[in-house]
Amino acid sequence: MASGTSEAASSATDLKLQFAPFSSALEAGFWHQLTQKKLNDYRLDESPKCIKGFYYNGDPVGLPIRLTLEYSAFDVDAPTPAHCCPALGTLYNTNTLDAFKTIDKKALLEKVAKEIWEAIQSGAAVKDPSILSKFILLTFADLKKYHFYYWFCFPALCFPEGIKLVKECSYLEQVFSAKQIESLQKVYDGLCTNKGATALPYFLMKYTEDAVQIALLEDWDTFFTDTKKVTVGIYDPCTLAQHPGWPLRNLLALLANRWGSKLDTVEVLCYRDRTLQGHRSIEHSVVFQVKLPELPSSSVCPKSVGWEKNPKGAMGPRIVNLSECMDPKRLAESSVDLNLKLMRWRLVPSLDLDKVVNTKCLLLGAGTLGCNVARTLMGWGVRHITFVDNAKISYSNPVRQPLYEFEDCLGGGKSKAIAAVDRLTKIFPGVVAEGYNMSIPMPGHPVNFSQATLSQAQKDVEQLEKLISEHDVVFLLMDTRESRWLPTVIAASKRKLVVNAALGFDTFVVMRHGLKKPAVSQSGCGAVDSSPSCSSTSSSSSTPAGSAPSVPGSSLFSNIPGHKLGCYFCNDVVAPGDSTRDRTLDQQCTVSRPGLAMIAGALAVEMMVSILQHSEGGYAVASSSDDRMNEPPTSLGLVPHQIRGFLSRFDNVLPASLAFDKCTACSPIVLDHYERERFSFLSKVFNSSHSFLEDLTGLTLLHQETQAAEIWDMSDDESI
Repeated sequence: MASGTSEAASSATDLKLQFAPFSSALEAGFWHQLTQKKLNDYRLDESPKCIKGFYYNGDPVGLPIRLTLEYSAFDVDAPTPAHCCPALGTLYNTNTLDAFKTIDKKALLEKVAKEIWEAIQSGAAVKDPSILSKFILLTFADLKKYHFYYWFCFPALCFPEGIKLVKECSYLEQVFSAKQIESLQKVYDGLCTNKGATALPYFLMKYTEDAVQIALLEDWDTFFTDTKKVTVGIYDPCTLAQHPGWPLRNLLALLANRWGSKLDTVEVLCYRDRTLQGHRSIEHSVVFQVKLPELPSSSVCPKSVGWEKNPKGAMGPRIVNLSECMDPKRLAESSVDLNLKLMRWRLVPSLDLDKVVNTKCLLLGAGTLGCNVARTLMGWGVRHITFVDNAKISYSNPVRQPLYEFEDCLGGGKSKAIAAVDRLTKIFPGVVAEGYNMSIPMPGHPVNFSQATLSQAQKDVEQLEKLISEHDVVFLLMDTRESRWLPTVIAASKRKLVVNAALGFDTFVVMRHGLKKPAVSQSGCGAVDSSPSCSSTSSSSSTPAGSAPSVPGSSLFSNIPGHKLGCYFCNDVVAPGDSTRDRTLDQQCTVSRPGLAMIAGALAVEMMVSILQHSEGGYAVASSSDDRMNEPPTSLGLVPHQIRGFLSRFDNVLPASLAFDKCTACSPIVLDHYERERFSFLSKVFNSSHSFLEDLTGLTLLHQETQAAEIWDMSDDESI
């Protein structure tokens, strides 16, 4: 001890030691992590969770003692920041504000205080002193408004008569020599390094005029051979000259319980390691001496205190509003999926949202169906949406197509695909949307008028092939039947899931195309479907006028696996052609009841989501109307092949039909020619009459055989 010790500080028995309490410091990252934990992991679980905070002893004078929690607080094994001391705590996150207000806070405090006391009595706190710094955090997260209510508690055991000061606080530089201070700093750093710790919360110390020694609490019996002079140190986050920080309270309770009978007084070093202007200093650490009082009973847990006061100085919770300081785009990112994540709390715990959110959707058609499909996809959290359309917005569109406004019609009208992307981005900036103003070449619409026309058609085909390759699901939402043919062929060849929606006046069809099995090569002729083809003339009997396939006398099938399901053209025995030629305005436009597109568009997306939730995806067996009373195959219910709706009687049916081996779009012979000849084959389809595809697939022969059979039947009738 230095000779300059003040005798005036030798008597302070009439003074009581006071402690500077902790102040909670929760960073924005903590609340972001709590939000994600609440939505994705905790959901309705209110059970206590382990978290970790830390405190620092190098703050400049004037700052309060802070227990900090950041984004890593939920990982108790995460590394503690350099020169900081870890503190383990318990999080109680309530589901409602009322539960937050009414929870028994006294019981929570007493529970943790008892745990600390039992650890003191058993000796566990000697081996692991971090137990003495336990804390409680009570929270309620209002994730709609991004308001967070919280209340911290730092449990501390109380002495009934307080703790008397024997010697008042003095700065270390007033008590220790420069040589002793240097030695203390060196041995403390060495012990931290030896134990692999960023900081030691408590330690034992003894010193001579030339050197300082320190040790862990668990080394008490071997370290102190003479208990007449005992010095203990704490890693002290307080900056006040006359008061120690809150972590000392429970250490003194430990000393009184374990060694109080052998100790009359204890010298305390509040170790403070501050860096000022690039120079490290511990001279501002404080030293004082206290008399340990007797505890009333070693078997009864002392009373405890610790709930933090609010900013007004009263006992009460605090609130933080992050909605004002967060980036609005990030707020939107977190909020758009709120409804989806809430589904998993109670209703659909097995819902795999990642499969939906990460699905890239290609919407061919940005009209009434396309707009409604896009909005529903965004409601399901889909981030990647691409539009393809060659039309411009007309004055009749905005009232039926929710992505457009009156201003979009002016000046000849904006491109639908481009305007749809702009509107989606305004609705939700986090969406990854693209728009392509392009035409889709179609059967019955010749492209050989000029070399330029032919070249543009080839570019459009290549662009469409590229887009379908880059997306996971293709939605066919166009006005005409023939415009669906090319994407059906390409998607079948590339094994992409297709969802088709078509409207009549008061009827609609929503269907998924059969997903072909992986291809095999045959004699170098390109990839062909290796699954058995199933001949069928089946179809639902009622279809949207001018849009959906229609075959008289159709029959239905059940238990059809996904790779044997038919496509949009499988139920038709006529090749697609120019459906707009020689038609009046009402025949050229899709004239529907206004609510029909919203219904069909929503069902198309819901069908996609159900398929994604099935373990076999697009290969899932088709659910039918007969399955409505059976156990559903997915957490969201059935996975039908088709949904055919009849708005006039508010009824839906779920037919399923087999793939047709003479289909003009997905039959093996069409896919084989497409994969071998590419655009040369497609140009023949575009430039020829519908008889080309019918001849190729065998439909012409089927027609001839059917006509011959009818003539034969008439001959039989006449003979009778």
